[in-house]
Amino acid sequence: MKSSILSRNNVKISGEGAQTMMFAHGFGCDQNMWRFITPAFQKDYQLVLFDYVGAGKSDITAYVDSRYNNLNGYADDVLEICEALALKDIIFVGHSVSSMIGLLAAVRRPEIFSKLIFIGPSARYINDDLGYIGGFERKDIEGLLDTMDKNYVGWANFLAPAIMKNPERPELGQELTESFCSTDPKIARKFAEVTFLSDNREDLNRLKVPSLIMQCSDDLIAPMEVGDYLLDHIPMSTLKVMKATGHCPHMSCPEETIDIIKSYLRNNL
Repeated sequence: MKSSILSRNNVKISGEGAQTMMFAHGFGCDQNMWRFITPAFQKDYQLVLFDYVGAGKSDITAYVDSRYNNLNGYADDVLEICEALALKDIIFVGHSVSSMIGLLAAVRRPEIFSKLIFIGPSARYINDDLGYIGGFERKDIEGLLDTMDKNYVGWANFLAPAIMKNPERPELGQELTESFCSTDPKIARKFAEVTFLSDNREDLNRLKVPSLIMQCSDDLIAPMEVGDYLLDHIPMSTLKVMKATGHCPHMSCPEETIDIIKSYLRNNL
């Protein structure tokens, strides 16, 4: 059972420390996206990286619609990896949608998590009529999903550079485009629907684990209002607005990302 879970999610373990840092990638990505920041934590922590089913080198045959039709299925994966490795006192680092996946996992099993670090998180991507600002209108998301159905490669080539920003470094947008295109289009389309139509606002105040919210200063996916909302609704949370722009600061600004994480962990022992 343990080996099947670890191979299902292509789990990789490294590092020299006793405490575990688990890194969870965002939509359309895989564990390779963490390569710019993980060396900075190699000496002091045990590092656990993995790919969600359908991403990277995971076992795509393990993908089941009924399991992954909402974010709880992905939280199940996180918890099963933790159980298979008998992990505890975990520092969970989640990018984008993995922030809420990690939150859901920690709400269910708070005793195994020490800290949660959210990079570019959002509890809901769609604005509502009561004043909540998520960054998108519903018709925007429906249009995005429709484009994925009609022309997945074209969608990836358009959206990835816009998400990454930092146009002076086009290789980053190109890498994200290639990552999107390497994912099975049907699985990616379903994960996009599960991600962008999710609403985890009612889960926020159930979190009992301290957390850091890392908010980029100009982010197409998670505007500034989202970071403020999360700070107001997540107990024991800290907000850090980054100089970095775009939605992937661990790739575009790894030094700042590392510094903020290390400072938070140093000051919140």
